[in-house]
Amino acid sequence: MAEKNYYDILGVKKDATDAEIKKKYRKLVRQYHPDVSDAPDADNKIAEINNAYETLRDKDKRAEYDAMLNNPFAGQSGFGGQSAGAGQGGFRWEDIKDQFGEGEAYGDGGFRFDDIFSAFGRGARGGSASGQSQYGGFGSQGQDQHAEITVDLSSVYSGDDYSIKLNVPVRQPNGSVDYENKTLKIKIPKGITDGKQIRLAGQGAAGGGRGKNGDLFLKVKIRHADNIRIEGADIYQTVNIAPWEAALGEKINVSTPAGTLGVTIPKNSKSGSNLRLKGKGIPAKQAGDLYLTLNIINPNINNDQAVKAYEALKQAFSDISIER
Repeated sequence: MAEKNYYDILGVKKDATDAEIKKKYRKLVRQYHPDVSDAPDADNKIAEINNAYETLRDKDKRAEYDAMLNNPFAGQSGFGGQSAGAGQGGFRWEDIKDQFGEGEAYGDGGFRFDDIFSAFGRGARGGSASGQSQYGGFGSQGQDQHAEITVDLSSVYSGDDYSIKLNVPVRQPNGSVDYENKTLKIKIPKGITDGKQIRLAGQGAAGGGRGKNGDLFLKVKIRHADNIRIEGADIYQTVNIAPWEAALGEKINVSTPAGTLGVTIPKNSKSGSNLRLKGKGIPAKQAGDLYLTLNIINPNINNDQAVKAYEALKQAFSDISIER
């Protein structure tokens, strides 16, 4: 029995309008996306839905597809994934990868492709390896690729431009894939947080035949100083202070990712306590806060004057009992 055609997959009539197709597609994506669906075949289902939509959403591709469906010489199944097998005259897609999948190839500081892959269809009757059949030039969409880009924390606060060099797969007319050096300029959005992704349309693996290239998703990794910790849009920064600054309370200037800020240390502050600076964290849609974690540093005793100062301090607090 022939498999469903693209209209059946999306659950629309052959004379459905573009708006009806788009509406149905969005509904199915929400239903079967692997992030929300518990269906065991969600990955395959979403790939099938995407493949159908990529054809029917394009006026020229849809017209060619309709013509192939109506072609009496196309075999019982006609087109794209519908033939019962090679040699029956149909045209089928093979090895379509799920473009919603997550890549696991993340390295430290830079970025790279992992398992570059391009899925493409083969004509069952004399079709070329490029995915083109004797009835036209359809092809499968290229695989999405996932990589990592490391950016400075200062770039996240202000937004910045980065240039990256990579080898990208390019489908040749004969169906083979070659790799070409390419430099891409990346705009780092102001306020992006660690782990978020930047999508570069059409910069993934090459499509088969006339299929579109996949997309490149860059996972952002924020580079920062050792005394800084990031939690979502909040920044935690350790700040060293002198004992008298902690005891007496003083105003100091602190160099932070948000710039140099004047901060008043409360009297009798203790190591490990946090000073919250509202809205001074990563300037995301909902700006984070900056927390300054106080770390009291005792000066080294390296001269007689320092020794006398500590002796005087000891005498001044001789009646203080410290629990240990």
